[in-house]
This record gives sequence, C-alpha cells and structure tokens, in this order.
Amino acid sequence: MDFADRIDAARQLAAALGGYRGSNPLVLAIPRGAVPMGAELARRLGGDLDVVLVRKLRAPGNPELAVGAVDETGWTYVADHAREVGATEAYLESERDEQRRLLAQRRMRYTPGRDSRDPAGRTVIVVDDGLATGATMIAALHSVRARGPARLVCAVPVAAPESAARVSSYADEFVCLAQPPQFHAVGQFYRDFPQVDDREVEEILEAAAHRDRQREGA
Repeated sequence: MDFADRIDAARQLAAALGGYRGSNPLVLAIPRGAVPMGAELARRLGGDLDVVLVRKLRAPGNPELAVGAVDETGWTYVADHAREVGATEAYLESERDEQRRLLAQRRMRYTPGRDSRDPAGRTVIVVDDGLATGATMIAALHSVRARGPARLVCAVPVAAPESAARVSSYADEFVCLAQPPQFHAVGQFYRDFPQVDDREVEEILEAAAHRDRQREGA
C-alpha cells in the first residue's frame, strides 16, 4: 500500500476513524510531518487540532536512527537497541538535554501566547505519518496519557510490524492502515513526501487558533 502524499493518507485515516466524526475529538499531531495530516483529520472529523511535542533521541553517528525519545517534561523512552549502537548513559543524557532545548524552542514558535489544548476527559487522536522505530509515538502517547484523556487513539497510515506491536499497548485503540513486512523508511510508502518546515507548521496552527477564536466569539 502506498499513499499519494500526507493529505491522501490523512483522508484514508479519517475514513478509518469515521466513528469519531462529530464527537469533537482532539487531534494531536507530532511535528513536523504529521501537522498537515492532523489539520486534514481534524477538519474531516469535526475536531480540534494541536500538537504534542516530542523529539527522537538520535543514535551516535546515525542521526536518522532513533534510540529513544523524550517529551517536554523530560520523560524518556529508551529503545532496546540503544546500547547495541553505542548509546551510553552519558550520551543519552546529553542527547536528551539537547532535544529538550529544541522542544522548548518549538513550543515558543508553534503555540506563542497560548496554552496547549487540555486533553483531560476528551477523546484524543495522536497522529504521525508513520512508525519506523515507534520511539517518538511512544513518548507522545505517554505524554498525553499522563494528562487524563477519556480515550487515547494512535493513528498512523503505515508502520513497521514490530513497531506497531510495541506501540499499540500504549493506546486504547491503534489504527494503522498498513504494516508491510518490507519496511525500511516511512517515506518509501509515499509517492510525494516533502519536508514540512517550521513555517508551514506555524501557519497551520495559527489558522486553527484563528478558527477557534472566531467560534468562541460567535
């Protein structure tokens, strides 16, 4: 299975999540790639959009490989293979501190002048454009779970089978459209998979916040 682009993937996810349409779910996207998807998903399901901020911990000498992930509070997930690729305790501590610094910068850029949306008591759908190791999704789901959602849903278009098995236990519902056995990278399942930059994320979130202000003022 492949997808034309992230919006195509979001439309297909929205169909799979159709039971939540009209229930005002909170859609939390993992930046940056999933934010356009989250906007499309929130629009189709009639929900609210925000981001959940987590960062992967990069393997020594191989920044594309995740050896874990950290959320804004500092809670850290460390993958089983971290030690095998040379991630010592000292390295992980340094990498965690660096990624938390970047998370603080992203929070200031993405949601200036407002608090993040409160997931307490709500149906929350956490979305990403795919799961390779699953590390960032685990950190995201743990972060949201700690804030008391009524129901926590993980939604991804595609995942490595072993990552899907690992991640699914962190959510009340796991929705994944494809788990191909030959999985090398998320981008291989998209015909068009451009980088999403900070400016695009900021514009999408500001548009969502503007709609909220209009609705509240109506």
